Amino acid sequence: MALNRDLRIATGAVVCVDSKLDGPITIGPRTVVHPKACIVAEGGPIVIGESNIFEEQCLIKHNANANTDRPRTLKIGSNNVFEVGCVISAKSVGDNNVFESNCFVGPEIEVGNGCIIGVGISLERPEKLPDNLVITGGNYNRTIAADKPPAQTLQLDFLTKVLPNYHHLRKPKDRPNVL
Repeated sequence: MALNRDLRIATGAVVCVDSKLDGPITIGPRTVVHPKACIVAEGGPIVIGESNIFEEQCLIKHNANANTDRPRTLKIGSNNVFEVGCVISAKSVGDNNVFESNCFVGPEIEVGNGCIIGVGISLERPEKLPDNLVITGGNYNRTIAADKPPAQTLQLDFLTKVLPNYHHLRKPKDRPNVL
């Protein structure tokens, strides 16, 4: 495991040593990064808010090869869930979103707040997803939910207690100069 000097982990975050974290990444408090999760900041810094869950084999990638209008910093809001095997290269990610297993969100997508991207959904064309959009099924059915997805507070509490019992963790490194 190579040492990532550009990694900042807030107090209260649970980040497993077996995760892959490359480039300038800031991880907010109460965020959980499972083993085998992969966060790669090739195109610039990634700043992650609080209370996010990054499950096994998810890939978050801030791509250097995307269009020039791409923001230098990829900002991921708070209370998002990135499920097993999802691949996210979005321009931005708001708050309270759920990216279900094996979904793909391309580099020209802006994700609002409260969205659910269903299992196996692949979004590749440039677009800005409105708040509370739910995309599911083989026909990519789109609906606007009345409310945002429920918070994952119980799951976060459980993972925060259990993961340290079975995995080595990276130590928090707070720095005053947040990206």
